Amino acid sequence: MSDYYQVLGVSPDAESGKIKQAYRDLAFKYHPDRNHENPAAAEKMKQVNEAYAVLADVRKRRAYDALRQQYGSSARSHFRQQHSEKDIFSGSDIHKVLEEMARSFGFRGYDDIFQEFYGKGYRSFQVRRPGFFMGGFFFSGTMRPGLHSTGRIPIGNSPMLQLAQRLIQKITGLQPASTGGDITETIHIDAALAQKGGPYAYEHLNRKKKLVVNIPPGVRDGLKIRLAGMGEAGKGGGPDGDLYLKVKIRRPLLERLKKMISS
Repeated sequence: MSDYYQVLGVSPDAESGKIKQAYRDLAFKYHPDRNHENPAAAEKMKQVNEAYAVLADVRKRRAYDALRQQYGSSARSHFRQQHSEKDIFSGSDIHKVLEEMARSFGFRGYDDIFQEFYGKGYRSFQVRRPGFFMGGFFFSGTMRPGLHSTGRIPIGNSPMLQLAQRLIQKITGLQPASTGGDITETIHIDAALAQKGGPYAYEHLNRKKKLVVNIPPGVRDGLKIRLAGMGEAGKGGGPDGDLYLKVKIRRPLLERLKKMISS
């Protein structure tokens, strides 16, 4: 397979709208329902799907562009070594484009197409309740469904969301992604460090590693310093929680004695 930009026939500086239009045109051209006599079209369609799923996503496109600068024509193979099919298609709006074609031209929808292309490795699911619809897909061996949804979606810890999570787990056999818990620890620093700020060595017992925390100048007693992603590990591919370090300032002995006497 060649460069993703070459597959879609767009330049490396193409804007998102042009990338999407190129995908629409090529998906229509190589759609298997229009190419019963051309088996090679299915492989071309798979290449077009993959290229669009990467280039239409800002984060994935940035990662691919970095590999192009480093490896040139072999960037795609390096990208595939680092990203599974679930990684590539997660968050993609390919299903919307293929469903639009299905409604307009009577083609099969994205679910049938992906089943044909990826076989048993691809599975989809739907959860329907009054006022609520959630659907998605996952690839065998992955831990987090790639969700897409329409309609009113409950948020927070509502009973409907909890029911949807249980249904997803039952249907897929996978654990829904959830964010790891936050951790709060207390650190004790000298008054001089609190005033001037600077590095502070902290041993993260949960992760068994030492960190260097930057104490901001003028930090107040009781302030919490947040270390993103350093809390408890997420589940089912979810993000890690945060670590909060609560600052306690050590006062000079004479100051502590005066405080004890005055109280």
